[in-house]
Amino acid sequence: MPMQIQVPATEIYDEAKGRFFFTPKTVLTLEHSLISVSKWEEKWHRPYLYQTVLTEEANQKTKEEELDYIRCMTIGNGVDPNVYRVLRASDIQKIKDYINNPMTATKIRQQQKKPNREIVTNELIYYWMVAAGIPFKPCETWHLNKLLTLIGVYAAKNQEQEKANPRQQAQQRHSINAARRAAHARRR
Repeated sequence: MPMQIQVPATEIYDEAKGRFFFTPKTVLTLEHSLISVSKWEEKWHRPYLYQTVLTEEANQKTKEEELDYIRCMTIGNGVDPNVYRVLRASDIQKIKDYINNPMTATKIRQQQKKPNREIVTNELIYYWMVAAGIPFKPCETWHLNKLLTLIGVYAAKNQEQEKANPRQQAQQRHSINAARRAAHARRR
């Protein structure tokens, strides 16, 4: 679900150009989604979600990169680019809170295992969607945390099936084969 931020009309001084400029009152409609991450990574050529166990600094973004991600989150065209420069600290905090919101009641229990050192990019998330049979439309516009939770649920359920009791697996195969034999015998 997108969020909206109302940015009041503002006049600010641009020291580099030595003049004042005016930004109109603007309502930004923002969406933290796979599409937003894809746009940002396309421009900056580095993973947006990358986190490392070794150092938190590797994932630090400059103010310019953070503002550009907000631009990538913006739904619609025609927004004055200077609007992003006049966002208030409270607006930035609301956007960060929105980005960090899980957007779901689902909690996935993580089993203790080695930390995954895989670098997560938008292409890897699209791959996970293909592997899980999750349609791009509308899911690539979902809140990213909701989409990642769905992918995590798929992985957890898939892992549960792989860990099924060998006796149960043999019984399932026996039942399936019996049904196939019966269906084959009826066709004759």
